[in-house]
Amino acid sequence: MGILELCLIGVGLSMDAFAVSVCKGLEMPKINKVQLFFIALFFGGFQALMPLIGYFLGKQFEQYIVSFDHWVAFALLAFIGGKMIYEAIKGDDCEECKEERFSFKELTMMAIATSIDALAVGITFAFLKVSIWLSILLIGSITFVLSGTGVFIGHQFGARYQSKAELLGGVILVLIGCKILLEHLELLPF
Repeated sequence: MGILELCLIGVGLSMDAFAVSVCKGLEMPKINKVQLFFIALFFGGFQALMPLIGYFLGKQFEQYIVSFDHWVAFALLAFIGGKMIYEAIKGDDCEECKEERFSFKELTMMAIATSIDALAVGITFAFLKVSIWLSILLIGSITFVLSGTGVFIGHQFGARYQSKAELLGGVILVLIGCKILLEHLELLPF
């Protein structure tokens, strides 16, 4: 898996964090740079930590599923992406937007909740022989930047882009899952 695919996975995984960051930005009558930094740091940090944990969990079970690992990668990415697409179409009302306070406990819970998908992606990385250090660097950095951007966008434009971002992230993950499966089945010409 190349850098482009890893960046696309990073963008796809960061869409939940981006959507929640937009909601946090809606709460800010004035941009608070310290809060913006911590929101981006928590989301980016957890989005990098979870694939690392998943990777080491996947390495423990690699010998048992190496013959069908591409199906596992496809199923996990398709499920995660499908869930994101469903939630975007369903049209959540951004429950996180209703609270108007900043707390590290709440931020930690939101960062964990938005990065659970990255744990499953980390498991697939173990089977695909992906450089985990490059992966978590890219995923964490992309999420950091997009989360900070989300706070700013939320402050400026409101929640009108939340569902579109989640839909895009879901589609990206499903397409990457399909690409992995088709490559292992040798159905792609390249």
